[in-house]
Amino acid sequence: MSGITLHLNSAVRSERIDNVASFVGTDASGSFGIQPGRARFMTILDYGLSRYRTPDGEWFYLACPGAVLNFADNQLTVNTRRYLCDPDYQRISNLLAGQLAEEEAELKSVKENLLQMEQALFRRLRNLERWPG
Repeated sequence: MSGITLHLNSAVRSERIDNVASFVGTDASGSFGIQPGRARFMTILDYGLSRYRTPDGEWFYLACPGAVLNFADNQLTVNTRRYLCDPDYQRISNLLAGQLAEEEAELKSVKENLLQMEQALFRRLRNLERWPG
């Protein structure tokens, strides 16, 4: 049986990796693995590290702030805002702890600001509705 073709897609780049022997990821239900020939599968990856193995046994680590994963007909597609990929576990762990964690904190701050703006806009609209005009 041939290997998996892994398609990594982010907002700014796409990458195709042929002949992947296996993939290990984590979703809300826990850790799972995918090997060639597996039944169709779709899930949402959690923030953190996944990994895939090449036929020669080398592991590559994939860090992303969550992703949509789809597997069908030995085609594994991972769609995410951003990802980092590296064969060195320590290096990718440090990047995940630093770079991606910082980006997630900034994104959370932006979301909170948008929520506050939305609430202020709704208050203003309610006041306008009450205003005799």
